[in-house]
Amino acid sequence: MKYLLHHTISKVGLPLIVTSTKPSLCFLIDTGATNNVIFSFAYEHLKSVFNTIGRHCQIMGVDGETKETAQVEATLSFGNIHTTSIYSVLDSHKAVATIQNETGIQIHGILGIPFLTQNKWILDFNKLTIKTSEI
Repeated sequence: MKYLLHHTISKVGLPLIVTSTKPSLCFLIDTGATNNVIFSFAYEHLKSVFNTIGRHCQIMGVDGETKETAQVEATLSFGNIHTTSIYSVLDSHKAVATIQNETGIQIHGILGIPFLTQNKWILDFNKLTIKTSEI
């Protein structure tokens, strides 16, 4: 499968992808993120989508501060691909609000290196696409 990033990058300046099943969640693709993240406001409203796995980890938030976060697991769908991954629950309401005010888009989380490598997603920066292993 191939996902086009050109549209979101040209419209809002960010590589975004939205889940294909309800509830629709908007994720930032971040090749520098060492964790997958679900922002706490989204997690609090959608706890039924996520399974608590009883683990915590230390991550650096978008504000540069190290924070301890709970880890949860969820199966999400992108197109016809269903994938189960672990996400750190991170409170980043100020950063998310800033992005929403500047772009008009609400981001619910970040897909980082763990997600990209687990699912064998390849980013083509020349064509602004994501190719999945199912191509």
